[in-house]
Amino acid sequence: MKALRFHRSIPRYVLLKLLGPRFPQLFSSSLPPVRLRDIPESKLPGDKWVRVAPVLAGICGSDLATICAKGSPYLAPVTSMPFVLGHEVVGRIIEVGERVKRCKVGDRVVLHPALGCTVRGIDPPCNACGDGCDALCRNLTRGDISAGVQTGYCRDTGGGFSENFVAHESQAYSVPENMPDSVAVLVEPFACAMHAALKATLSRHDTAMVIGCGSIGLLLIAALRATKCEARIVAVAKYGHQQRLAKELGADEVLPVDRGVSEQYERWAQSLNAEVLAPELGKPTVMGGASATFDCIGSSRSIDDGIRFTKSGGDFVLVGMPGIPKGIDWTAIWHKELTLRAAYAYGPEETPEGRRDTFELAIEMLTQSGDRMAGLVGEPYKLSDYRKAIWAALNTGKTGAAKTVFAIP
Repeated sequence: MKALRFHRSIPRYVLLKLLGPRFPQLFSSSLPPVRLRDIPESKLPGDKWVRVAPVLAGICGSDLATICAKGSPYLAPVTSMPFVLGHEVVGRIIEVGERVKRCKVGDRVVLHPALGCTVRGIDPPCNACGDGCDALCRNLTRGDISAGVQTGYCRDTGGGFSENFVAHESQAYSVPENMPDSVAVLVEPFACAMHAALKATLSRHDTAMVIGCGSIGLLLIAALRATKCEARIVAVAKYGHQQRLAKELGADEVLPVDRGVSEQYERWAQSLNAEVLAPELGKPTVMGGASATFDCIGSSRSIDDGIRFTKSGGDFVLVGMPGIPKGIDWTAIWHKELTLRAAYAYGPEETPEGRRDTFELAIEMLTQSGDRMAGLVGEPYKLSDYRKAIWAALNTGKTGAAKTVFAIP
């Protein structure tokens, strides 16, 4: 079968680090560590496993970081090579194991990609999995399958950028018939965004700032509104289509990205009712700011600016998977007694109605209001056009699409 497979190559990794992901000839050369290949189908690891044929598969920021050598080597020990990328997937079940009860052949499902204890056949489960937090599993290198933090980074499961892959039945979530594929492919990143949105408690008197309006930032705005957040939302967006979508999804005000620190700080201060004080050296000190700041970029600059513009006693939430930030002045965390939170993957979530599974909650909310989010997804690419697709995902300012996806086959 055809699959977009990643191979570790230290020389390529070093070259990519030196050249950067926007090197002009990068995706027409042999440099990227991904190739479209004919590979054998993954075997079902057990009788509670299923085979899924993807219909749409989204390109995540973590996929791009892996391809372009921008991510941290921290997760290298909990992956297994070679792996097929892709964990944002909607597809159909085409094979089931003998003891599968959750789904049947022909069902349309989305993938919960975490490879926790249940998936790995480990009983009793680790503390995290026992508490429902399988994305935080302790046993990522043990069990019935090889190492992998999630589907798309595990040798034995395959991934969404292929004609089919395997998943444990617990990873397959049925989607309603009236939910189009272009919305269903957003369930996984929307679940991530919802997990982040529920990290902070906000009232209608508060202000939330969302830094970065790529797909996760935009879905975070939508998740805040979907969870009945009445706070004022101020978004920081780089491109015109991001600014438009941020407003459509619920942002009250959208700020552009300013290159100059003084211009940016003045604009942010006006919007967030903050005061900017200039020290003798270094970047300004900021008094006041947002009640909660959600950093959906994870760069050195976004973190450094974000903690400065979070008010005393507020929450600073790092959303998704950052790069390797350096040179951050953490003094504001201490001085303002900020609560630093991280949001990676999924819950379960504490809601007014009780504890809820993040994926079930995401599917429910997208069923109710997902139509307005279908515009985030651009025209799909074939797997054979993977170089164009990767370029498009890296250059959303030129393509105008918040989410780049593959259509398979």
